[in-house]
Amino acid sequence: MTGPETTTRPGPAAAAPWELLSGAVKGVAKRYSQDRSAALSVADGRAIVLAVADGHGSAAHFRSDLGADWAVEEFAAYATAFAHEAARVGDDVAGWPALREEARRLPQQVGHRWHERALMHEASSPAHGSRPLPVPARTGPREAPRAPDLAAYGSTLIGAVLTEHTLFCWQLGDGDIVLVDAAGTPHTPLSTGPDMGDETDSLCEPEPWRKMRAHWQPFTAGAPPCVLLSTDGLSKSFADHQGFLDFATGLGDRATDQGVAVVQAQLPDWLGRAAKFSGDDTTLVGAIAVRPPSSDEL
Repeated sequence: MTGPETTTRPGPAAAAPWELLSGAVKGVAKRYSQDRSAALSVADGRAIVLAVADGHGSAAHFRSDLGADWAVEEFAAYATAFAHEAARVGDDVAGWPALREEARRLPQQVGHRWHERALMHEASSPAHGSRPLPVPARTGPREAPRAPDLAAYGSTLIGAVLTEHTLFCWQLGDGDIVLVDAAGTPHTPLSTGPDMGDETDSLCEPEPWRKMRAHWQPFTAGAPPCVLLSTDGLSKSFADHQGFLDFATGLGDRATDQGVAVVQAQLPDWLGRAAKFSGDDTTLVGAIAVRPPSSDEL
């Protein structure tokens, strides 16, 4: 296995090896943002759960803000339980195979629950008005019931669970996960190459978990000091992919040198400028390793 509503719940400061970063800006020409996100410290600060979802937002996807809400809520619920187990297993290699198996099941759990919520909402408030029940044919074979069209709720989803010993991440559709290692080198474990257009995989498709990409990575020399998740409004604002990676590396460097609070204060301005270039909603969440105090600070 290879938004306007950002939730941040830091754990106890003394126990957490990371600080959380989050920001969201509405696209310049949009009435409201379709992005949603979460950044959670769980298991007494020993694990981090990150998620971003980008509702498609076009006329055909006019309820995608709900779809993005459900994507983040359901991922956060399942991933939080998974993160507690990952933190418990820690660096016990014997427990990693079971963790990987649970990680393989998580996309299907999230996808099933997302579809249940979309179907319940569609049943109570049909996206295209009431539909008359079909009249059964008197002769010939009975047609199989047609699957409900959930396109109105379409959304992408990117999520990650980080501990000091392992990283698990999942991605459906566009957006980016960037890890910046201790040497300042960015890595994009789930990248599929340059974005070739506006079409993307979506939770509204049948069995979307089959298209969800996943990555598992153990750490032998410590977790990466910077893990960032963002919707595609951020990467699309740069002239090329390298420019986006340079931004991620620079953000990590600045957070290490100046502190996460300084970067958090500047993040709305940076994302706002990105949104002007891309025209899209722009959301970023991240986990930054806490810098150990120097001898002068002790």
